[in-house]
This record gives sequence, structure tokens and C-alpha cells, in this order.
Amino acid sequence: MALTVGLAACGGDSGSGSGGDSSAAAPSTLKIGFMGDLSGENSGIVIPPSNGAQLAVDEYNATNPKVKVEMIKYDSRADATTAVSLAQTAIKTDKIVALVGPAFSGESKQAVPVLEEAKIPNISASATNVDLAKNGWKYWHRVVPNDGVQGPAIADFIAGAAAAKNVFVVDDKSEYGKGIGDAVRGQLKTKGATVTDDALDPAATDYSSTVNKIASAKPDAIFFGGYYAGAGKLLKQLRDKGVTAKFFSGDGSLDKGIIESAGAPQAEGALIGCPCRIPTSAETDEKVKKFAADYKAKFGADPLIYATEGYDAMTAFLKAIGGGATTADAINEAVGKSDFDGISKHIKFDPTGEPSAKSIYMYQVKGGQIGLLGDTTTATLG
Repeated sequence: MALTVGLAACGGDSGSGSGGDSSAAAPSTLKIGFMGDLSGENSGIVIPPSNGAQLAVDEYNATNPKVKVEMIKYDSRADATTAVSLAQTAIKTDKIVALVGPAFSGESKQAVPVLEEAKIPNISASATNVDLAKNGWKYWHRVVPNDGVQGPAIADFIAGAAAAKNVFVVDDKSEYGKGIGDAVRGQLKTKGATVTDDALDPAATDYSSTVNKIASAKPDAIFFGGYYAGAGKLLKQLRDKGVTAKFFSGDGSLDKGIIESAGAPQAEGALIGCPCRIPTSAETDEKVKKFAADYKAKFGADPLIYATEGYDAMTAFLKAIGGGATTADAINEAVGKSDFDGISKHIKFDPTGEPSAKSIYMYQVKGGQIGLLGDTTTATLG
């Protein structure tokens, strides 16, 4: 907590003081940060929402608004200590008025108190740990359903559509991985499934201890709570060992990196749940199609995991600023009243900062590509 001393005063210098009157000496440009792992081994989950947020800013500035926005990127490399330091820099030096992020749950747990102390509104496009909403934070929001929604939905799919009765659940001991792993474990048990537990160190190269335990348990399905780098290594070693059980994971694994790490043959058929809706070639919604086309034109790639959520999180801030809010407090107040159709979902927050939309989607690796199966409540396995 000593790290946050004096930050409230610094936040006041950046226009984050109380009161929503932004008519006096309104700035010509406001700074909004984006924080997440932009260069580490799991950056594939964070670069798309960063791009989505940047696209929203560029489109907004192109309308020549009275107050323009500059987006500043902060590369935390998913390290909580780094995230805290970056948050201090963003507040004290850069004087941001809002932040999209932090991207991951572990860094959010440590950095959001710094933002909260300084009264800087923040919206995560991808942090899903359930407990983040239980801290009484007034400036924190997220645009994705938490693991208490995601985990049970995936578990229902495992026990339902996949008809698995014997499930081995492994997590990577991270704030996110253990959280979603526990949510899956709990829900599977309510469905009458037999659940075997284990945990691993994602930084290790040899997962043989866990792989041997799984092979001995002969499960119908395996769920991994963690990120795609670890998921790919585990999946490869499982398949190399001859374990053919259906492999499931959560949103942290929804990246082509799982295929690259495991190898296309070993990754084939892997199933990944996510509280995100990635635009596909079969998309029919014109608004989503336009977003996908604009994103590809700007970044030379199709929008992937959380690209739409990054766009929507930034849009909530931009709508606030476009509506006349130029202080952090005024922006936060406007964000709390958000009620608009975004690209990923309808954007509206409850008093704890949680999104009102709760849909979870299932994706599957087929032919070396990750494709959408559909909502967990209606998707089926072929």
C-alpha cells in the first residue's frame, strides 16, 4: 500500500479531482492508457485488444472532436510488480485520465488499487478472475463475464455436449488459472462428474509428472486452467504420451500460439471456451463485419481474441469524453451509466463494474485453425 501514497493528489493534477464540470479550461487532448502483456509469451491475448482500442481512438479522432484522445501503451509483460510501476508512471508522469486494462487478473489485483487510489477509471477487456469484483473498487470495470460465469459454462459443455464423466482438471497456479480451474472443478462436481486435480509450473519444460497422472487416470476429458503457452506444451506432451482424451481450456488459451506450441496434429480438436466473440468469415452482423474489415485494413490481420472487447472498452471512455466529460471523475461517472450496443456485446455495467452480458462461446481447433462452434448453451460437437 505504501506504493500508492500520494497518488490521489497526483491524479488530481491530471483532471481526476471530484466534480464533473469540465467546461472550464477543457483540454484539447486527453491521454488514455492501455496496459497489458504486449511483448511476453502470452502477448497474443493482449495485442488484439490493444489494436482494437487504438482503432476506436483513431476513428474517434478522425471525427475532429473538440477534445481528442491519445492512447499510451504500457507493456507489463504480465508482471504484477511492473504493472504497479507502470500505473504510477501513467498517473504521475503521463497524467492519464483513464486506462483500458490491466489485461490479466494477476496484474489487475496489484495495479488496480493504485488506479483506485488516484481515482483513475479503468476497464479491462480480458481480466476474468471472480474476486476482482469483490474489492469495492469504484473506478474499476470489465467488459467480459468473469470466471464464475465462464468456468461453469465450459464445465456444463464438458459434461453435456462432450458427455464426459471422468475429468482431469489442471491449473497453472496463477491468479487466473487457478480461479477458472476451481470454477470448472466445482461445476463438474455438481454434474456428478469424477474430478481429479493437479497443478503445474507453466515455466517448466517437462510436464511429465502431470502427464503421467493424467495417463493413469484415463479421463474422458482434460481441462487446463492457464495461458496458451502452457496449454500448448501440455497438449503436445499428452498427445506424445498417447493420451487422446478431449482437451479443453479457457480464454487464456484462445490464440494460435496453442497450435504453434503443441503442433497442428497434436492440437487438432482442442476445445477452448471464451467470454469473447471473435468475428469469423461467416459473420452476418454488418456492424461486426465493418469492424473486422477496418481492423484488418489497419493492422494487416484479422481481429482475434478480445479485439472487439478492447474496442468496446475504449469506446465507453470515448463516449464519455464525446459527451463532455474531461476529468477522470466525470469520465468514470459517465462510464458507470454506459448503455450501448458494442461490437462484442451490449455494454452496460452493474454497480460492482461487472458487465451485464454473460454469453460464453466455444471454439475448436480444426485443420490448424481456431473456429467458432457457438454459444456454450447451443454448440454441439460433430
